[in-house]
Amino acid sequence: MNKNELRKIYKQKRNELSSETIHLLEKDIYQQVFEYDFSTVHNIHIFLPIEKQKEINTYPIIDFLRNQGKNIIISKSNFTDATLTHYLFEKETVLELNKYGIPEPKNAKRVSVKVIDLVFVPLLISDEKQYRVGYGKGFYDRFLSDCKESVKTIGLNYYKPIHFIDDLNEFDFPLQKVIYPKK
Repeated sequence: MNKNELRKIYKQKRNELSSETIHLLEKDIYQQVFEYDFSTVHNIHIFLPIEKQKEINTYPIIDFLRNQGKNIIISKSNFTDATLTHYLFEKETVLELNKYGIPEPKNAKRVSVKVIDLVFVPLLISDEKQYRVGYGKGFYDRFLSDCKESVKTIGLNYYKPIHFIDDLNEFDFPLQKVIYPKK
């Protein structure tokens, strides 16, 4: 299937998940994240969940990483040119929802994309080669192409990868790992 078909299917599947099911799926995802070896990374970029899209709640992961002494980095979206700017997410950082329901920092220190060691990437579905389907605006494809060559990438998803995505192109960026519920 192509990305548009997959996007439609997996948005609908996610929308149909009950709160109880989401809780169980997230519990499995968190356990895998908490077992990951973060010893070689210090600056970790993570997406903040869009609640109305039923995205994975990343706040428990953020708390875990902060307790490990890691710097957490989040982004603001520029919908005019589909780019992200990155900010240090400290405990005192104030968040506000943009018009799309995305939590963004209000009073944070901007950081260079080149300091990021690891990126947690949102997605709707991935394939067995760890290519992803997102919402289709290209924010993360642009962002990841600007990161340093050694950046680690981990996708977080509710669903097991599919066999393949039909319409990959030169701008698609394969992830190094995709974490999804194993149970």
